[in-house]
Amino acid sequence: MTPNTLAHFAINADDIDASRAFYSKVFGWKFQSWGPPGFYQIEAKGSPVMGALQGRRTFADGTRAGFEPTFAVASIDATEKAVAAAGGRVLLERSVIVGVGTLMFFADPSGNVFGAMQYDAKAE
Repeated sequence: MTPNTLAHFAINADDIDASRAFYSKVFGWKFQSWGPPGFYQIEAKGSPVMGALQGRRTFADGTRAGFEPTFAVASIDATEKAVAAAGGRVLLERSVIVGVGTLMFFADPSGNVFGAMQYDAKAE
């Protein structure tokens, strides 16, 4: 992945079945179950960005996610420092997704949620 580019997005939904039906009808997307229960990868032909549909996420501080972009970054450590220095905050501490990389979620000064993923196919 090229650092500092949109690499993934998630749509957080209260009713996953209704949202699957909606996006299937509107965009022709197909959904593949993957990972934890209630998590689906979006099969959107021609899109260079991976997408997911998942149950609505609420972070520890009560922030609720809606549309949730994740950016590829060269260094999760450097990104965490840059977010803090720019007035953002950590919503979800780093976690490793085996075979994918290290992920963190942040909020910008206005409270908008975004993820940063340091991709690493050898992540354990």
